[in-house]
Amino acid sequence: QVQLVESGGGLVQTGGSLTLSCAASERINAINSMGWFRQAPGKQRVLVASITRTGETSYAESVKGRFTISGDNAQKTVNLQMNSLKPEDTAIYYCSASSRFSMPTMGGAYWGQGTQVTVSS
Repeated sequence: QVQLVESGGGLVQTGGSLTLSCAASERINAINSMGWFRQAPGKQRVLVASITRTGETSYAESVKGRFTISGDNAQKTVNLQMNSLKPEDTAIYYCSASSRFSMPTMGGAYWGQGTQVTVSS
């Protein structure tokens, strides 16, 4: 059963923008943090941005100033606005949800299926 559904990936040129969205199933209870991870070919999955239930955000250094994460607790949704995209942002992006108040580095208990983001040079 799918519990996190992502959308919004695609192909964009360098300098362009994309917005990723993630919606959690009603079956998931007690979400206290949500986040976006990405995995580039041949590399490990890494945390890109996260947001807590109280709205505190955290970003990887590589995306600070370019990406913005936002969430809606009531709707159990989280978005990632990505601006000034670079070829090195190319990866599969995954949404994760956790019952912990701070998103674990390795992610939460729930994951989406992933959405491809490709930035052409």
